Amino acid sequence: MSKKEYVQANKEWLAAKAAESGVLPLPMGIYYKVITKGNSASPTPSRRSIIIAHYTGRTINGKKFDSSLGGAPLACRLSDLIQGWIIALQQMHIGDKWEIYIPAEMGYGKSSIPGIPGGSTLIFEIELLGIS
Repeated sequence: MSKKEYVQANKEWLAAKAAESGVLPLPMGIYYKVITKGNSASPTPSRRSIIIAHYTGRTINGKKFDSSLGGAPLACRLSDLIQGWIIALQQMHIGDKWEIYIPAEMGYGKSSIPGIPGGSTLIFEIELLGIS
């Protein structure tokens, strides 16, 4: 598959996913599906918040490229993460577990990084455990 075909396949996958029942839109072409609803009375993180979360990341072919499961959860400033995480996590409450679908432009764009070809739509299952 050529680079151009790969990018197109990722865009088509995201468009099909967006049309599925239960998949909801966020700004900038990001979509999500609620797996577990947390405490809707709890705060949502801001860009400056330190978030604590467990996550697993995959590409559209199901290949896992990263995960915190089986280890310590991720703890970092939200603004240090990819744009797709920044946008999505600001909508999440503590205890929420979502599957988030991030277009390449809100992830790593055209850049390839280990395990993630450039132009990849990213799929993350994220559980927000805490905010500080």
